[in-house]
Amino acid sequence: MDPRRTAWIVAAFAAALDAALVVCAYGFVSLLAGIEVIADPEAGRFVAPAAVGASVIAVLLTLARTLRRPERMLRSVVLSMVWSWLAAVVVAVIGYALASTANTLLAALLFGLGFGIGWFGLLIPALAALTASLAVLVARGRDAGMVRPRWPWERPDEE
Repeated sequence: MDPRRTAWIVAAFAAALDAALVVCAYGFVSLLAGIEVIADPEAGRFVAPAAVGASVIAVLLTLARTLRRPERMLRSVVLSMVWSWLAAVVVAVIGYALASTANTLLAALLFGLGFGIGWFGLLIPALAALTASLAVLVARGRDAGMVRPRWPWERPDEE
């Protein structure tokens, strides 16, 4: 199979896994710690989902590019962490600047950096690293000739 096609397929499933892990982790941290994902009410309700969406898209694009050569695991993991965190922070800054009434760039930058170094902001690169590690392992297996598992009804009859 073409490595570019395999890279996009694995990256798409990894991005879906990353989104699910981030939503799950946000829910558990918010529930167990008793804190809100976005504490500032001026930010609105759109900032956190937009930041998570941007981070997932960054993971998708990074893995689609780096999984063409899956033998470089460290590169895939580090780039996924960096780009996902950076995308989340940039979107948080832009979202806060658009939603808040304090129309200052400094307030938006402080909000975005505060979000990025808080619990919820640091979960994004950590889960991107986990997802990228698993995606690299799957891509390596696919390149080595691993086939997908078969359901019992897909296997030839063993008599």
